[in-house]
Amino acid sequence: MTAPSRAQPRTAPFEPIAPPEPGLSPGALVQRAEELTGFLRERQAETEASGNVLAETNQVMIDAGFYRVVQPRLFGGYGFDQPTFVRLVTAVARGCPETAWVLSIVSGHVHQLATYPLGAQREAYGTSGDFRAPEVAAPQGVGVAEPGGFRVSGAWDYASGCAHATHILLAFTVTDPPAGEPPVRMGLFDRADYEIVRNWDVIGMQGTGSDRVVLDDVVVPSYRTKPYPPTEATLPAEVYRDSPLFHGPARPFIITESAAVIVGAAQGALDVYEETFRARKAPGPMGAARADLAEYQFNFGRCRALTDTARAALLQTAQDYMEMAERTSATGEPCSDDDVRRLTMVILQSIHLAHEAVDIMFRTAGSSASRTDSLLGRYWRNVGVLRGHLAHQSDSAAINYGRVHFGRPPVGIA
Repeated sequence: MTAPSRAQPRTAPFEPIAPPEPGLSPGALVQRAEELTGFLRERQAETEASGNVLAETNQVMIDAGFYRVVQPRLFGGYGFDQPTFVRLVTAVARGCPETAWVLSIVSGHVHQLATYPLGAQREAYGTSGDFRAPEVAAPQGVGVAEPGGFRVSGAWDYASGCAHATHILLAFTVTDPPAGEPPVRMGLFDRADYEIVRNWDVIGMQGTGSDRVVLDDVVVPSYRTKPYPPTEATLPAEVYRDSPLFHGPARPFIITESAAVIVGAAQGALDVYEETFRARKAPGPMGAARADLAEYQFNFGRCRALTDTARAALLQTAQDYMEMAERTSATGEPCSDDDVRRLTMVILQSIHLAHEAVDIMFRTAGSSASRTDSLLGRYWRNVGVLRGHLAHQSDSAAINYGRVHFGRPPVGIA
């Protein structure tokens, strides 16, 4: 599968792309997601069984404009802020965490695309602004340099949302890079460039389609690649001058993508937990309604506090992120590493709180939550799998914050 060589991007004058609904407000977009809770819950089991977001569901999200939530307005997006992104993703996750994961990760990757050369971005957004791209940051492929680009082959696991994508971002190791050139690059590839191998078989988040993608001898032009991790992020001024979100640091933005899914899943689990209290009685001769018993009232109250606190913390960090990004946009001064790591730790703490809440719900709801068709059990499995994600390891994040704060270099990758 060899793509045609494209040594140079198109050079026609830049033409802005209008968003599908120019007058759409952040509140209206989030309300659309909130109104889909029942629709998404009804399709959870089918989504899990299929191993992928359902085509019907994906089309609903496309039509609603969800994938364009933070996409630059000049490229056909709505250019909304980080708090709106969090509200949208948590609303979708409340109905289906697996669907929300694909939405969050795929729509959030416009943040990665922003640091590619402008020609690559223009090709990615095309004439309609329809862009949905998974990303695999681990360099699981190899690129051989040739005039004007790289010839890439390899297999990349964990490509969430690859079946419904228009493009994909993949890191690859460069064979014998010239002196001074980075050994790893990330390429922007078209959907036609890769094949999908179904290998995603897990106990939770099964419906994310996080399968393997394979490239076989695909040529990617140099302008559709960038050093990875980027040594110096450059945003084309003509597009991003009035888009402060993209001037913010990458780490907290990336962690927010997944944290929003976990917090929204905790809200969805709490919905189901409350429904069981209203519908079921406690075991034993008294047979009192669970909602009337102090034990269940206590458990519900503390789960409500944990979930609401997790959401409040995440929304506050989203607002803090925008303030950081706006400051960098205005002054050109990047955020300090100390501030970036501190913000990231608060986001990780919101994950801790949401996970704790769902775990309490699962272990106090009764054995029925363990059924394979249990809604609460599915929320618990999904949150448990996400809690173990490499990016969510708060212990190493805390260690490195402390090291950086006291003038020591960080260790490892956190």
